Amino acid sequence: MKRFALILAGLLLTSCVPPPAGPQGKVLSAAERAECLMQGGTVGRGGLLPDELCFRPEPDGGKACTRKTDCSGMCLAESNTCSKVTPLFGCFEFLDETGAKAQICID
Repeated sequence: MKRFALILAGLLLTSCVPPPAGPQGKVLSAAERAECLMQGGTVGRGGLLPDELCFRPEPDGGKACTRKTDCSGMCLAESNTCSKVTPLFGCFEFLDETGAKAQICID
């Protein structure tokens, strides 16, 4: 009977442990992190993958634009300005090489 009580107590205690968190993803190496920071970037996570990424500033970020070729990144249609960082995630409108609006979703 004591053995049964101990097994039952053990099962009850293990049921109180929260399940493991979702996938942690790949972490940038120390060298990748240092390179990112030296380039003025920030380390974070974005999109659907849980991997760490380097979000690098675009040299012309915030500059006015009328088409993709005006920017090193994206020409954002909502503000007619060049994107400030790369990569970008989410759904947004941008101006293509001819200045026409297009929409994209990047996960």
